[in-house]
Formats: sequence, C-alpha cells, structure tokens
Amino acid sequence: MRRWSYAAVACAGMILLAGCAAADNGRAQPDGRGRSPAHATNHARNRDRTGLPPVADHVPTRDRVVFLTYDDGAGRDPRFAGLVGERRLPVSVFLTDTVAGPGYGHLARLRSVGASIQNHTLDHPALRGLPYAGQHAEICGQQHKLHSRFGVRPRLLRPPHGRYDTTTLRAAADCGITAVVLWRASLGADGELAYTRGAPALRPGDIVSVPSDGSAAPALTERTARLLREIGERGLRVGRLEDYL
Repeated sequence: MRRWSYAAVACAGMILLAGCAAADNGRAQPDGRGRSPAHATNHARNRDRTGLPPVADHVPTRDRVVFLTYDDGAGRDPRFAGLVGERRLPVSVFLTDTVAGPGYGHLARLRSVGASIQNHTLDHPALRGLPYAGQHAEICGQQHKLHSRFGVRPRLLRPPHGRYDTTTLRAAADCGITAVVLWRASLGADGELAYTRGAPALRPGDIVSVPSDGSAAPALTERTARLLREIGERGLRVGRLEDYL
C-alpha cells in the first residue's frame, strides 16, 4: 500500500484549527478498510510548544476524506451498528457516562463493528470557566470509566457544547488526551448540513458532527445513509479520524 504525507495538526488554544504544516503519516483505504501500522504516529508532535493538545474542526489533508463523529445517542438506534458494520464505516463516538452509561451494551456492539470510543466527559457540563480540578475530574473520570467498560483509554476529547478554554486543554493533556475535537459541519434532524465557518459545502478534511436526537425523524440510520450519499456525490469517502489526528 502506498503511503502519503499528511499535515500534523499543531494549533492549540482558543481558536479553531485551520491549516498547518505537513508531516508523514499513513493512508487509510476507502471506507476505513485495512488499518495500517503506518498510522501509529508520534502524537506528541501534534502538540504545540506549550504541550497543549491541538483543537480541530478540520484536518488539513490532500486525501478526499471527511470524518463522521457521533455522540452518546448513537446506541439508541439499534440499526445503526448494522449500517456501520455493513459499510465498514470508521466512525468516532464521543461518550458521556451519565448519558451513555445505561446503554453501554449497545455501544459495545458499535465498537465491535469498528467504531472508536472517545471522551465526552462524565456529566456533560460546559467546561469553559470551570476550575482546573473540576475539568480534570470530568475528563479523567471518563477516561477511567471508558477504560473500565471497554479497556480503552481515549486520545480524543469533544468538550460538551464545543465550549472549552485553556484550562480545558491543560486538564485534557494531563488526562492523556492528544487532541480536542470540534466540528466544521453538523447534520441537523432534517438531514441538512449546517456549517460553523467557511463555505457551506463539504471539503476534504472536514469533521462532521452527527447529533443523535432521540426524537428526531428520520432516525439516525436514515440520516447517516443520506449523508453518505452526499459524501459520495462529492467524490469523498469516510476516513478514520484517529489516523489523522
């Protein structure tokens, strides 16, 4: 398999990531097939000179990939794991213990078909403005919970509501987080994409948030299938976020 150069994400602080320098990494095959050891990058390189993890809503890459990220409700639609397994989708699921805890069994099925499990804090508070001890407890507490439940220690954190500050980055780093993940596009209950900045169209490297509204119609599986059609029509595919951050 050929290997290409990617950009190592190196922007941290109070701004969103947008364009950094290139560094070597491996390439995922279409639909995330065949995870390669070449993706085992030195994640310390992703940190800036302060040692804080980068904050990303977009990954600079020449690969025609976008990244699908979900929250705790991904386990509520029993058909969703089937879609992920059938399409071999390398999705990332960010979990809050107090929300996902009762449904960890369903989420274990998602993990068994290839979804990665990441950190969304213990109780889903808005972290920005909280003291270090509180933010550390929320992030590290969920690291411990997920390790206990799934045997994994996530590298990625999505701060609830997308709100964070420098204290969040410090606490995240101390809990073993190597990148804080936001989103440039979000899929609404109506199946339409909304963008936080830039041109209102998917582009390579975009991180897409797919909220799991329990009462939303159509269901998560239908909304994801519709999104996959749009991704394909734009000549894009789904990449594994952990291979690029």
